[in-house]
Amino acid sequence: MANRVLTITWQRLLTDGQTCPRCGATEAAVEAAAAALRQALAPVGVQVVLEKEALDQEAFAGDPLQSNLIRLNGRPLEAWLDLQVGQSPCCGPCGDAQCRTVEADGMVHEAVPAELIIKAGLLAASGLLAGGSGKTCCPGQTAAAGAPPCCARPDEN
Repeated sequence: MANRVLTITWQRLLTDGQTCPRCGATEAAVEAAAAALRQALAPVGVQVVLEKEALDQEAFAGDPLQSNLIRLNGRPLEAWLDLQVGQSPCCGPCGDAQCRTVEADGMVHEAVPAELIIKAGLLAASGLLAGGSGKTCCPGQTAAAGAPPCCARPDEN
């Protein structure tokens, strides 16, 4: 069984080792999701890697929506699940910046729930297991390795 890798990358503003409450809650969720995915996917040969990246104040000031961003094999969480990205006032190290939110099933989430991360992770893993790149096109479809996603939004390329 070939070893395949599902990489979950989470980035957030980090100032003097501190982040805002919504990113703190997302950190707990992404860690729980990665642990659940590791357990679920190990028997089928998928290794789950969690990477945490810090944004500095300059990068955050240029684009606050880059904070609390989760990517699975390079694709944003919202692309895997067809979620809407929004923003709302934040606090703590973010000050009063308008930070990232995601909307799923009519609910706006400031902190990303583990369930959404797990669902996206399973979709990404299904692409890996089908022999593709793990980057899905549309629900139920998988792009061949190296092929551009068929339903990619312009901001995802």
